[in-house]
Amino acid sequence: MTEKKDNRNLYLKLFTSFFKIGAFTFGGGWAMISIIEREIVDKNHWIERDDFLDLLAVAQSLPGILAVNIATAVGDKLHGLKGSALAALGTILPSFLLILLIAIFLTPDMIKNNHTISAIFMGIRPAVVALIIAPVITSAKAAKLQWKTVWIPVVTALMISLDMGTVSSPILYIVLGALGGFAVWKISEKGLKKR
Repeated sequence: MTEKKDNRNLYLKLFTSFFKIGAFTFGGGWAMISIIEREIVDKNHWIERDDFLDLLAVAQSLPGILAVNIATAVGDKLHGLKGSALAALGTILPSFLLILLIAIFLTPDMIKNNHTISAIFMGIRPAVVALIIAPVITSAKAAKLQWKTVWIPVVTALMISLDMGTVSSPILYIVLGALGGFAVWKISEKGLKKR
């Protein structure tokens, strides 16, 4: 009986944690990463930081919403299929309910012409930028990004920003990033052999 109660508490905690993440995060998947990391790595200690980085890499490569992919993977790792379903539901439900309420009570003209709502969204923008930059910095630190390898994401970011529609496939940037990483590894391997 106590084991069933413990399982219910764990399922409830998993659902409420991801419901909180889904309810209080603006700006999409990248903005959610630092909050997800704090909740599942630092606060609840469900997974280690290195495992979180691996999970993040896998979640980014899968189709779909990044936050839902992470939630599903964490839920599966902790409690199997039930855990993944509850974590995904917890992440999706706040947005679904909010969009449903907006669709019921507000028209597009009411949102566009309401100065208060416009001011709220203008105020949220800088916070979203900070929420996106924070996981980039923590991921770079955790991935042990060094000065000799920092050129790979910098060059990739420059190529994406300078892209004028001629090469729009993200697969190209992934392949080029992988080739750059492989080149650095080969060069450092040759340096070790010479010693």
